[in-house]
Amino acid sequence: MTSTSFNPIQIQQSNIAQTQSMTLKQGQIFHGTIKKLYPDQIAEVQVGNHKFVAKLETPLKAGDSHFFQVTTINPQAELKVVSGPMAASMTMSQQINRLIESMDLPRTNEMVQLLSHFLKEQLPISKEQLLQAQNWLKLSDGVSMKDGLASIQRMVELNMPFTKDVFQAVLNGSKTNGMTLALETFTQQLQKDASIDQQTKTMLLQQLDKISKPLEGEKGGLILARSIQLLMNDTEPVANKLHALTLLKEAAILPKQATLSNWLQQSLNETIAKGQNGSLQYAGKMVQNLHNMTSENHVETMKQVKTWVQNHPFLTEHQKSELLNLVSRFESTPFSAKTNEQFTKLFHENLIKTFSTSLTNQLFSQDSNGANPKGHLLSLLNPATNETMALPQLPNLANESMNPKLQEIAIQAERQIQSNIDGNAVQQSLKTIFKHLGISYEAILNGNDDNLDNLGSQLKPQLVSLLHDGQASAQLKDAAEVLLARMNGMQLLSGENGHQHQIVMQIPVQFLGKFTEATLQWNGRMKENGKIDANYARVLFYLEMETLKETVIDMQVQNRIVTIHVYNNHEALQKTAEPLLEMLKKRLSDKDYYLSGVFIKPFEKNAPQNKIKNEKIEPTHSNGVDFRV
Repeated sequence: MTSTSFNPIQIQQSNIAQTQSMTLKQGQIFHGTIKKLYPDQIAEVQVGNHKFVAKLETPLKAGDSHFFQVTTINPQAELKVVSGPMAASMTMSQQINRLIESMDLPRTNEMVQLLSHFLKEQLPISKEQLLQAQNWLKLSDGVSMKDGLASIQRMVELNMPFTKDVFQAVLNGSKTNGMTLALETFTQQLQKDASIDQQTKTMLLQQLDKISKPLEGEKGGLILARSIQLLMNDTEPVANKLHALTLLKEAAILPKQATLSNWLQQSLNETIAKGQNGSLQYAGKMVQNLHNMTSENHVETMKQVKTWVQNHPFLTEHQKSELLNLVSRFESTPFSAKTNEQFTKLFHENLIKTFSTSLTNQLFSQDSNGANPKGHLLSLLNPATNETMALPQLPNLANESMNPKLQEIAIQAERQIQSNIDGNAVQQSLKTIFKHLGISYEAILNGNDDNLDNLGSQLKPQLVSLLHDGQASAQLKDAAEVLLARMNGMQLLSGENGHQHQIVMQIPVQFLGKFTEATLQWNGRMKENGKIDANYARVLFYLEMETLKETVIDMQVQNRIVTIHVYNNHEALQKTAEPLLEMLKKRLSDKDYYLSGVFIKPFEKNAPQNKIKNEKIEPTHSNGVDFRV
């Protein structure tokens, strides 16, 4: 078992060969054998495992092999002979020489390799494609011939546009390492580039920073919660409260006119005024409903509030009890506008206290609708706040503050993040990274996605704009092209082949200062309703980590039975993994999967592993693993 045998191109090609029919295009050349002859010079031709019927320009003999060229495909395929009969005893080299002479092709090393590869794979390709592909291979510095040929084969098999950009995308998307290097190279070029305007540069650097710090929003959420707790603490010194208030105003979470005496009222006003279109899943909407309550709907609204509190996943039993007691107190009071105003104000204040506590205790939690404590708290402070813009600012603002208390809060938030890294944290990080990379921006652009307003700030559309910027330097554009090719490659390599689907994702991740280069490849099938069949799948993870180094995880799911093979040369990995197996088994069982076994094996000693060059960070002392998921 070697890491190279997991190459995504190889796996997908075998699937294509088994399930996809041959598609002919005008001008294509291929090596075929006449199997049967019919009247009017119609023949059955075999190319590899494929057979089809075509009209021949000249009479031929059954059993002979020739190089053919497609002259037309409508109303039926017509073929002309490019070379004379090929004897079974002819070597590959002799066949290639004959084809080069017949087609007047250049006799270069790249052309010979191309013809050899396509003859071996028995795939059709046109003269124009051969000439284009030869130039790509010749001009692709640092690219192995094997990878280049495999990428060209993929383009032909999947009928992709035969352009240099697509070739670069497929080539880069097939690699299981280098995404982080591409990001670092682009970042370095951007930082020293003086050709583009400052606003464009700042937006790109901000997006790159969010990608490199995927948990900065969670850290900001903790700082928000503790700042609110500080503001609501009667024993806290006024100086600390003022600094906390300033922090939240600078992040546009509290309005600029907020003071220590009126920030709660200001927040209530914002919740009532700007929460009109808010979702029912957020607490701010419930406060708004109370504010709009009338004597006619008083009973029904209070009933809704109690049900909402009782069923809320982020509230503890004690918190629910306190809130329900508050509701009961006012429920028994005759309705009036003044009473309702008092109740709304008290309920709003108590919810802010409650969700600031929930946020610190349930850092990475989400309910079934995707709501989290951060969203609930922000809906009570300022529903118009852009969470992805505001929260990541808070760690920097707190660290830059001259107030020791805020600096302490920032340090506490960092420590809590470090001690709470788990599967939910990893999931949240991956979502954040993909969102800011903008991998799916074309799909969002063509749809009615709610994220359309934030589309322009994602990295990929900014890279596309940069390539059309006449002021940008050639070096910066080159770095942007490489990075863009990586992203496009993921999409080109992800797709469907009948009921079989493949998704390829390259993910640059950092946790706790530890570098991880990750490529995920998912192969599975779709059900008739168009949804993924969760009962069957194969998921491959290619990881390059600071401590464990190169790691490949092969997870196969058959009828919800999960088998995992881990390939790694770390001697102590088996011992390190054993205490985690029960937890893994339980977590899978919670999702209705059965773990049949985890098998840890070293790579074959005689097989070279992929060497990933990256700048190493200073090692930290740990228990010998990078992180646990």
